Amino acid sequence: MIIRKKIEENKTQKESNLLESAFKLFTDKGIKDTSIQEIADNAGVGKGTFYLYFKDKYDIQEQLITRKSNKLFNDALKKLSKENIDKFDEQIIFIINYVIDELTKNTILLKFISKNLSFGVYNSKLNHLVDEKLGIKEMFLNGVKENNLKLKNPDVTLFMIIELTSSTCFSCILNKEPLPINEYKPYLFEEIKRLLKEN
Repeated sequence: MIIRKKIEENKTQKESNLLESAFKLFTDKGIKDTSIQEIADNAGVGKGTFYLYFKDKYDIQEQLITRKSNKLFNDALKKLSKENIDKFDEQIIFIINYVIDELTKNTILLKFISKNLSFGVYNSKLNHLVDEKLGIKEMFLNGVKENNLKLKNPDVTLFMIIELTSSTCFSCILNKEPLPINEYKPYLFEEIKRLLKEN
């Protein structure tokens, strides 16, 4: 039993090292200019070990985006649980605002995720990476039910909110277009409130 636990811990550590290595190399050099050999070397494992966990460098990129965007939402949900916000639309805006602020502070992460923030919620190939207990999707769908909101398709509404946030924040944070992010936020939040009222 102890040996099996050690083996599992070792596997988890190798995967974690590969993910960290890939993120550092991808953000320093770019995905095109990073080789699998470099990722493995930087992680302190053989190239063959890489293929035990990932198909290719685009697979590890997708897993990283999924994990990192999912973590942003889960961190936002943890923060929300410490706040006293009753209204559902304000809860959603709190979460979106938290994610925006984190991406504003960490433009390296923003550039890496690019406009793929929804991967952490909607990447069905990598659902096993998503923490179901705290997921934004579950929180959103439960909130819609509890507040008796008459949305045509709650799943699509959440997807639209995340995609709208993802694409517009990328432009507003990195290029300050059409406005700097803090000036843009009221427009975004107004649109989110409108989406939550749609029948």
